[in-house]
This record gives sequence, C-alpha cells and structure tokens, in this order.
Amino acid sequence: MKNLLKSVVLATGILLAGNAVNAQQKIGHINTAEIVQSTNEFKAAEGQMQTLQETKQKEIQGMISEYQKQQNNANEKLRNRSEANKETVDAEVQTIANTMREMETRIQSVQQAAQEEIGKKQQELYAPIEQKVMTAINAVAKEKGYAYVLDISSGSVPYFQGGDDLTADIKTKLGVSATAAPAAAPKK
Repeated sequence: MKNLLKSVVLATGILLAGNAVNAQQKIGHINTAEIVQSTNEFKAAEGQMQTLQETKQKEIQGMISEYQKQQNNANEKLRNRSEANKETVDAEVQTIANTMREMETRIQSVQQAAQEEIGKKQQELYAPIEQKVMTAINAVAKEKGYAYVLDISSGSVPYFQGGDDLTADIKTKLGVSATAAPAAAPKK
C-alpha cells in the first residue's frame, strides 16, 4: 500500500512538474503575409512579375489579333462569294481555315509556355524572400525565447487572443519599416 501511495505521489509530482514546464513556454504570433509584402525584395519581385506578365500578354494579344484578322478575311471572302467565284473563294477560305488552325495551336502553345515561364519566375523571385523571412522568424523566436510562433495570415489558426505579436520584430530584423500598412489577416 505504501508503494502504491508513493507511486501516486510520484506520478502526480511528475505531472505537475511537466505542466509547470509547459506553462512557461512562450507562444507568439506573426502575420507572414504582411512581413513578406513589406520587404523591398517583394516589391521589386512584384514589379518584375507585372512586367513579365504584361510582356507575355502583349505577345499573346498580338497573335490573337492576327488570328482575328484572318477570321475577318475569311468572313469577307464568304460575303463576296458568288456562283462565278465559288471554287476560288472556297479554296481561299479553306487555306485561311488551315492557317487559323495552325495559329490556334501556336497560340495555345505560347500561352502554356508563358504560364510555365511565369511560374518559374515566381519561384525564382519569391523563394529567396520566403527563406529570408523564415530565417528572421527563427532568429527572433530564439532571441526572445519563444517555443511556438503561429502564423495568423495562413488562416490555420482558428482563434488567437492576446499573445505576443512578433510581426514588428521580424520586420525590424529584416530592416523593413515596422509601421508599413498591414495586409489583411483572416479573422475567424
């Protein structure tokens, strides 16, 4: 019986000690979207991405305009078609239709290539920014003794009340203005 009592007391002591250790762990939260969007690198990357997208859009729009000219040409020929020029016009329209099919294939190919290029460029530009921000998050969390840092911008934290907001500290670590306008964080 004494051994049972000692075991219960020991188990209770271990449980209370474990809870005391857990109660001392600090939890903070950040808004990664706000941090990333406030960096100069992100702003530069956004400018490069916008330029690339506009360039690709103009290229594709030029091809679509040429396609529409061919279509208008075929429609005009069909409007002026008569019994006298039927065979000639039908042959010309068939040639235009073949050209238009080739153009459609080329446009689709260029659109797909543009999407792939834009995706690769996004990865190339944003991956280093994300890595830099993660490094700063880890450094600030370690410096301030946080066991957990939750990201409220991802929407994966259904509720948070209080805690320490480390967003400004991360921005400071990155050399970014801590007073920059915050990005909208999802609130649940």
